[in-house]
Amino acid sequence: MSTPTPCAYGFHVELRGVDFPQALARVAEALKTEGFGILTEIDVQATMKAKLGIDMRPYRILGACNPPLAQRLIAAEPDVGLLLPCNVVVRDAGDGGLSVGFMDPVELMRSAGSAQVAPLAEEVRDRLLRVRDALARGGAA
Repeated sequence: MSTPTPCAYGFHVELRGVDFPQALARVAEALKTEGFGILTEIDVQATMKAKLGIDMRPYRILGACNPPLAQRLIAAEPDVGLLLPCNVVVRDAGDGGLSVGFMDPVELMRSAGSAQVAPLAEEVRDRLLRVRDALARGGAA
């Protein structure tokens, strides 16, 4: 199994043995176990085809939100909504696997420069890491 390229603003897990709709369902269920719902779902593949006539592999951007944590973040820093929701990308990696990438809220929220936001961002990251780890173990099927 190949490992997705690491990036400074997120973390990933690769899924094998599931198709794209199954992967989306597993990600949604794993997020749910950590209190996240999906507010938005952007089908980048369909948009590129419709707007640019470009064919690409399946690629979805999910806007995940944990309402109690979002409320605490907004109370601490009202403009933090500019950095919400937490994006999760599910994409066909092209090698027989699917990549699930999670934005790193600690890195993203660092720009807020708020002492109140930092520990909340850590809590969000911990929850997203548990989602990643559950997916890596094959959980949330």
